Amino acid sequence: MKNKGLGGLVYSTEHGSMCPACRQPLTGCTCQVARPKGDGVVRVRREVRRGKEVTVISGVPLVDDELAVFAKALRTACGAGGTLKDGVIEIQGAHVDKLLPLLGTKGWTVKRAGG
Repeated sequence: MKNKGLGGLVYSTEHGSMCPACRQPLTGCTCQVARPKGDGVVRVRREVRRGKEVTVISGVPLVDDELAVFAKALRTACGAGGTLKDGVIEIQGAHVDKLLPLLGTKGWTVKRAGG
């Protein structure tokens, strides 16, 4: 009973990250597991990290591959760098006012979070 009940393979040196649902490489995943939708509201907020402003977008209802492409489009629209971590998009700089109408055109409920 080696590691019984601990789940399956999560990373392979040959294929990279593995899908937890279908146990296939994420690039060939057949189930397209979406992130939990939460309450269905996309939230945009400004944070200060290490003395620098960062715009954080959470709750975007897209699967991981689509979310990565969408995050890149947002970074390009803002003319800034950023990253995607655990389904949360981070864009360097204060871009809340620019992103609210842009996200609203997608048909999602968008709210400014924080102050």
